[in-house]
Amino acid sequence: MTRIGRWLPALVALTLPLWLSTYHLHVAIMAGIFGVLALSLNLLLGYTGQLSLGHAAFFGIGAYTSALLTLRLEWSFWPALAAAMALAGAAGWFVGRLSLKLRGAYFVLVTISFAGVISLVSVNWIELTNGPLGLPGVPAPELGPWSLRTKSAYYYLVLAAVALCYAVCRRLVNSRIGRAFVALRENEPLAESVGVEVTHYLVVAAVVSAAMAGLGGSLYAHYTRFVSPEVFLFTYTVTMVIMVVAGGKGTLAGPLVGAVLFTVLPETLRAVASWQWQMLAYGLLLVLLLFFLPRGIVPQISAYIAGRPRSDPGARAPSP
Repeated sequence: MTRIGRWLPALVALTLPLWLSTYHLHVAIMAGIFGVLALSLNLLLGYTGQLSLGHAAFFGIGAYTSALLTLRLEWSFWPALAAAMALAGAAGWFVGRLSLKLRGAYFVLVTISFAGVISLVSVNWIELTNGPLGLPGVPAPELGPWSLRTKSAYYYLVLAAVALCYAVCRRLVNSRIGRAFVALRENEPLAESVGVEVTHYLVVAAVVSAAMAGLGGSLYAHYTRFVSPEVFLFTYTVTMVIMVVAGGKGTLAGPLVGAVLFTVLPETLRAVASWQWQMLAYGLLLVLLLFFLPRGIVPQISAYIAGRPRSDPGARAPSP
């Protein structure tokens, strides 16, 4: 990819508030939050090969932690954000230690069960979470004397979070830890036979992934200014999986492309069709995408660019 191709998306992202309406900027903010969530799930699904269908639990833990600390204890946004990531990461460590000796369907069942338990706690522990009524009035973040209440200001906060998560993932997967992740994904018995400590590296992936999901949950809570048990809905996890798989699991850019596409697509369909036709068109487009691009959007584009012949002025024409 050329240097222009690498820097053009960053330039477009930095200038979005200058030429988008308020509604479209809202869609961009939600795409950024889902980008953080997709990057977090990609560490488990894309690089270690472990499918977590309870990832919404870490998202919800981050949202509730940040909301409760700012509302009940009157913390500022930044320490509440750090606490949300820490508590979500601790939950990831607990789930990892509990279930990563299991594989396949057993691991999936444990993650779903964990999400279900956390969801029930949020509904029934009314003294803490206010039950189904949720927690309204979550304060907007502040940076010194400036309030990040406006959509433009919050967009740049979310963009910074996406850039941070991308940088962490990039650094991680290009390190020795990332090579261990890939080795476990490709052939776990072989990796273990050459000294890769399976449980240790899978728990590392679970902790980092959960902490990033907690970051996304905190950003969501302070953006919508309201948190309810709906943050634990299974729909959120399914959406994350779709974003990762369709964008290209095991790549760094794939989850971000998937997050943008599958945040913008429902909004576009909502503007042109009724609800029933929206669902039909959404499902049809997803099936077509997975059928024609089974490896995901980013890997297919990368393969096309790598296989495209390049013109070389100094090359001789082949002999007949």
